[in-house]
Amino acid sequence: MKYRRPRHHFRGSWLVAIIAAITATPAIATTSHFGTFSLSPGFKPAAGIVTGHTGGYYSLSDISRRDRDKNACIGFADPQPDHILTLEKDFDRLNIQVNSGGYDTTILIQGPDDKTIRCGDDTGTNKDASFEDKNFKSGTYKIWVGTFNPGVRRNYTLTVQQK
Repeated sequence: MKYRRPRHHFRGSWLVAIIAAITATPAIATTSHFGTFSLSPGFKPAAGIVTGHTGGYYSLSDISRRDRDKNACIGFADPQPDHILTLEKDFDRLNIQVNSGGYDTTILIQGPDDKTIRCGDDTGTNKDASFEDKNFKSGTYKIWVGTFNPGVRRNYTLTVQQK
């Protein structure tokens, strides 16, 4: 009588491999940790202020190593964006700043499509991240606020200003 390896053993190996692959691949969600906000040209300054906290072990460079202007995308956050910003109309120029009291923060902005990435790090001598750019098209933007080191929790205020 010939020895035959049980079939369930082979199937079980494939099942374990599939589960490992799924859990190892982070899924970037369409929801956010701290909610959504919408802005139209001429918005009141208070409408562009939201709050949250950093924390996470997901490397933002996994979304993109460099942004559209070749700036490095660095820092650690959660795979899920912190904020979702909807721009009701096009903006000529926006300034986006993080204020965590001077902690070493980073920022990644994805939108209005998945291919357009903007990244920011230190603001002059301040370690808090900021980003100013032109030609923000109407649409939805995912925003991650990260820290230079993984797993660090810091409260912050995110301010969007029309320039």
